[in-house]
Amino acid sequence: MTEATLRQATRHDAGRLNHALAQLSDTLGDTHHASDAQIAAAGWGPHPAFRAILAEQGDRVVGAALYSPSFSTARGGAVVYVSDLWVDTDTRGSGLGPRLLAAVVRDAQATWGAQKMKLNVYHATPRARSFYERLGFAPANGQTEMHLDATGCAALKETR
Repeated sequence: MTEATLRQATRHDAGRLNHALAQLSDTLGDTHHASDAQIAAAGWGPHPAFRAILAEQGDRVVGAALYSPSFSTARGGAVVYVSDLWVDTDTRGSGLGPRLLAAVVRDAQATWGAQKMKLNVYHATPRARSFYERLGFAPANGQTEMHLDATGCAALKETR
């Protein structure tokens, strides 16, 4: 098996990136709501919401990482948030996951000055959690991730 080539995704890759992320959603049992057009607009519109790296073997996408910056006063600077990391089933165990995360760190440092990384791991994916722990990730203590859906955001927006 040839080693995968990593590169920064471009607007032209929106469909291929979305296809990879749909496979991740399927693996996790999530409903995948994003369209190719939404991915293109969010990633390469006037105010990009994320950056992404693709891993390819020839014309085939075998891995993807989608990430964005956040700023934390508690952590003292920019932090890169990896919202999605996917490696094709046939490629898992080849070291591609750590290579993708390393590429994310390098790009996040160059782009936003990020020196720290965060991500979420589903409770139903203990193998993924073990993978991250082997790389040195540790669970956050004293925090609960909170979500507000579109209906809640619409209601909050009306607050004066």
